[in-house]
Amino acid sequence: MPRKFLKRYSPSAKTIRENKALSMLGEDLHKPSLWILNRNSVARAFAIGLFCTWIPFPLQTVLAALLAIYYRAHLPLSVALVFITNPITIPPMFYFAYKLGSVMLGIELQHVEMDLSWHWFTSILGQIWQPLLFGCLILAIVSSAVGYFTINTLWRKGVKNRWKDRSHRRAERRKEKKIAKDALKP
Repeated sequence: MPRKFLKRYSPSAKTIRENKALSMLGEDLHKPSLWILNRNSVARAFAIGLFCTWIPFPLQTVLAALLAIYYRAHLPLSVALVFITNPITIPPMFYFAYKLGSVMLGIELQHVEMDLSWHWFTSILGQIWQPLLFGCLILAIVSSAVGYFTINTLWRKGVKNRWKDRSHRRAERRKEKKIAKDALKP
């Protein structure tokens, strides 16, 4: 897994520490284990971030940060992945979760128009909350497991390829040295 890529696109420590929603975490944000990029911390961060992405309530970011601290995952990545859900992606993601939940629970689909208003929350959400939450739970578990195992596999494969490349380069250097040494012999 390219470390430079993750470092470039992860929020900085300063950005996380200055986030008002995360300021309640205080000194926990300064733990070095939350800022180290290694296979385990990144895989855990993907699992946490992708799980929290499917939570259909506000404060996903705070929950992702709390879970990252508890499980010693890479904090910036855990928090950044929550932003997969944004005003553009929320309606199709949660509609899919609602459809999945309805099918799995055997509940008839209702025609639902998304309207982020208090009236919608009090009337429509009351009718669809069970299939929506169940679908979100299923998708959260599946996406976090897929994210964890995919990152773990890609990271291991990348390390294995780097070791293989390093071994080939060393063999080439030994071969070149031997050729040069044999050329010097009378």
